[in-house]
Amino acid sequence: MQKSETLEDFYRRNPNMYPAQSNVPFQAVGNFNVYSRGPCHKYAPYNRRDYYKISLIIGQGNLHYADKMIEIDRNALVFFNPQVPYAWEATSEKQGGYFCLFTPDFIHTQGNPGILESPLFQIGGNPVFFIDKKQESHISMIFQKMLAERDSDYIYKYDLLRNYVNLIIHEALKLRPADTYVHSNAASRIVSLFVELLERQFPVDSMEHTLKLRTANDYASRLSVHPNHLNRAVREVTGKTTTEHITNRVVKEAKALLMHTDWSVAEIAYCLGFEYPAYFNNFFKKQTNLTPRSLRK
Repeated sequence: MQKSETLEDFYRRNPNMYPAQSNVPFQAVGNFNVYSRGPCHKYAPYNRRDYYKISLIIGQGNLHYADKMIEIDRNALVFFNPQVPYAWEATSEKQGGYFCLFTPDFIHTQGNPGILESPLFQIGGNPVFFIDKKQESHISMIFQKMLAERDSDYIYKYDLLRNYVNLIIHEALKLRPADTYVHSNAASRIVSLFVELLERQFPVDSMEHTLKLRTANDYASRLSVHPNHLNRAVREVTGKTTTEHITNRVVKEAKALLMHTDWSVAEIAYCLGFEYPAYFNNFFKKQTNLTPRSLRK
């Protein structure tokens, strides 16, 4: 898998968008910028980024996010997590809206990581919120204020820009049903922690990155609960066993590595925690009815 795209890579890919860096005040620790989507390329390559992104998409296109494709057929607000690879392919000629980019340091400089801990940036969640005309107008206004503030001489403008980012996040949270981020009981809380721990192991983006947790017992130990208790909670809330969730996620990552890297099957097997390639081949064929090599072809 390719190395994560950095902000420098982004600016090289979009030379007309390189930010002015003169007279940057002390509040600008990290990096932040905001743009209109109009001048952007109609295609962004499939890759991870090392920055966060919030985009108001006015237009149509296909978002390839992790291993799924989401059709953007109407206006949408989209949240991008650095740990999840994605690509964008415009399908309509007219593209509008806005987007902002920021690094974790930009948020952490004020000792307030709450933005990054928002449910909107959780791995495994749905990053897309379709919006109506009224919501589009309101969110566009916030982005326009960001653009104006970015170019102002106000000494505390970066503090204000953080607040605008937070405001957009809260506007999106209003669109989420309450039960999507409120845990109604202890079982759902345990399952949420399990899923978060599972997703933190992915994606595997280098050969030095190997899975540390491979079994239900591994996850139970890390969560400080008995394996039987974890299994009961997971089955109660999701209808699937802990092992099924782990297996499905490993298969998903295996497919991504086979399709998007030139690593050997043996290298992929090792990164996914298999001691021998033959074990990985048997596992993969049992789950998909395909061998790793046949999928790659």
